[in-house]
Amino acid sequence: MAERVCVGAIAGAFGVRGEVRLKSFCAIPEDVAAYGPLSTETGARIFEITLCGPVKGGFSARLSGVTSREAADSLRGTRLYAPREALPSLPDDEFYHADLIGLEAVDPGGHPLGRIAAVLNHGASDLLEVRVPGARTTTLVPFTREVVPTVDLTAGRVIVDPPEGLFED
Repeated sequence: MAERVCVGAIAGAFGVRGEVRLKSFCAIPEDVAAYGPLSTETGARIFEITLCGPVKGGFSARLSGVTSREAADSLRGTRLYAPREALPSLPDDEFYHADLIGLEAVDPGGHPLGRIAAVLNHGASDLLEVRVPGARTTTLVPFTREVVPTVDLTAGRVIVDPPEGLFED
């Protein structure tokens, strides 16, 4: 399992005093500021987050050490990570996206289909993007109990019972 989980991203500057526009990836968006200091992907910078208020697409927020519009704008696109232990534990049928990425996808007979490259959500429900060895493109698998009946984090795999033709090139 991942030691850190991406909980938000900086979308750019907001105002002239160093605030940023912060997009939350949390189920409860306000929780992005509740997990203690957040770090950049490399861990080179750590920020205390103070939410100032809702704005279109997220929140305006103050980050410790960011005091100018230029400094805030230079962080555009920066993903923010929380330590795994700061996040709440989940029920057995829920998973953090970071825990699914990299898992092997196998069919019900145990034959490998590929590896999960990403977890996407375009509005309706989550999709697992499976990178199939030797294929030119990835395959999007609906992340439903019917299609993905088993997620075994300990074994590092998911069982995928795909609709007919889903994995044909």
